[in-house]
Amino acid sequence: MSYNKLKWPKHPKILEINTWPWLNNLSGKYNDSINLNNVPQEIINNKFRNFDVIWLMGVWERSPQGREIALEDPYLQEEYHDALRKFKPEDVVGSPYSIHYYRVDDHLGGNDGLKAFRKQLIDSELLLILDYVPNHVAVDHMWTLLKSDVFIKGTEKDLLSHPKEFCKIVDQVYAHGKDPYFPPWGDTIQINAFSSEAREKSIYTLLEIAQLCDGIRCDMAMLMTNKIFSQTWGERAGPPPEEEFWVDIIKSIRKDYPNFTFLAEVYWNMEWELQQQGFDYCYDKKLHDRLIHDNAHSVREHLKADWDYQRKLIRFIENHDEKRAIKVLGESKSKAAAVIICTIPGAKLIYEGQMKGYKIKWPVQLGRRINEENNLELMGFYKNLIEATPSSEFEDGNWALCNIEQVNDADISNNNLIGYQWWSEDKYRVIIVNYSEFKSRGQVKIEKLNFGTYEWEFNDLLNQNIYRYNGQNLSMYGLYVELNPWNSHIFDLKRLN
Repeated sequence: MSYNKLKWPKHPKILEINTWPWLNNLSGKYNDSINLNNVPQEIINNKFRNFDVIWLMGVWERSPQGREIALEDPYLQEEYHDALRKFKPEDVVGSPYSIHYYRVDDHLGGNDGLKAFRKQLIDSELLLILDYVPNHVAVDHMWTLLKSDVFIKGTEKDLLSHPKEFCKIVDQVYAHGKDPYFPPWGDTIQINAFSSEAREKSIYTLLEIAQLCDGIRCDMAMLMTNKIFSQTWGERAGPPPEEEFWVDIIKSIRKDYPNFTFLAEVYWNMEWELQQQGFDYCYDKKLHDRLIHDNAHSVREHLKADWDYQRKLIRFIENHDEKRAIKVLGESKSKAAAVIICTIPGAKLIYEGQMKGYKIKWPVQLGRRINEENNLELMGFYKNLIEATPSSEFEDGNWALCNIEQVNDADISNNNLIGYQWWSEDKYRVIIVNYSEFKSRGQVKIEKLNFGTYEWEFNDLLNQNIYRYNGQNLSMYGLYVELNPWNSHIFDLKRLN
């Protein structure tokens, strides 16, 4: 049974680590062979400080055949060159989402190494999540050798007419894993979400995984819903069961592991649907896209959704699938976006290298990465931001958007500002972000706080400045703010008398 008794926070700060190149990098840094069994304690103490959860991405045993496919793929070879300039065959370790077997890869330290690393995390009051890929397994996974109904099957005719969508293993034709909008993943075999045998194997696999971690990030989780799976596979899948895949799976795991946490990678506006099927947190790709492509008004509208929906979203501006935030947004805009995702309700996901200003998107098939230059100014910004992120003190607190009024009739720059507040008993946090390329001004109405006649201290935790205001003026006019492009305030409020 899982032995971590640490409670999941309601708005966790999650750090995603690309495990294989991370350990490779540590080995070079310490001039030693580092795996999960001997991660230096100073890494836990310093690099993971102020986070709640560590996501070790890519720990499972990778497919030997999948690695060969990854080596030969011309599109992936271009990505390898972009990331490493000069890559060698030994740099390619295969996709972490073409899983050969759900045990920790020996190169990374095996299951025993993971247990040792988890012990370090528990001692530092950190939670651990790992990957689960429900939609498919590797082409050489041992299940493919069994006579069963676990997979979507094809015919010899399918193989001849669609050789990139099907493959033959021994004497059986199987479909490659896919989603309905993209070509199939040629290093995988498609699991049948409607098969009772497939569900039984999924439950058994997750019960094994649940002994090793505190939660699971489920890859492309929406693909297994009755609606999407029927759309993708039609008659090949058979009739959909009455009970949804995730309802069945999550209910079964929670019988033995009631606190085990499920996180969904999900797109296509299906976040609410998967929340209703049992997921604790779901990707908020919509906010990610609005932060990249839209303006403050669009972001504000997104944040007007119901609390019960918002608190179960995972906010991010980059992860292993997305381009680097600093590359897409530029440094200044990426800071403003980071403030937003870190200070609103829900889980906050930060990707390894994001806080250092790394610009290279690492293909997940690589086991090595080049050393990028650290952006020291950005690192200082993120240090302040992560420390200022509302956390345990607002665990049972409240959150609301702030109305921001014009300073005068001629100035409409208040529309560029996004403001909101957290409050819990005698603790208050107010965040204002100028999400635009223009200097912007406004009167922020902090309506959930009775300022009275007291003097109030506004400690800007992000910029290390302290201001004092009269309570009567705050109640009457609001808080006057004037922010340069893409700048922010994170105010901690304290009554002085």
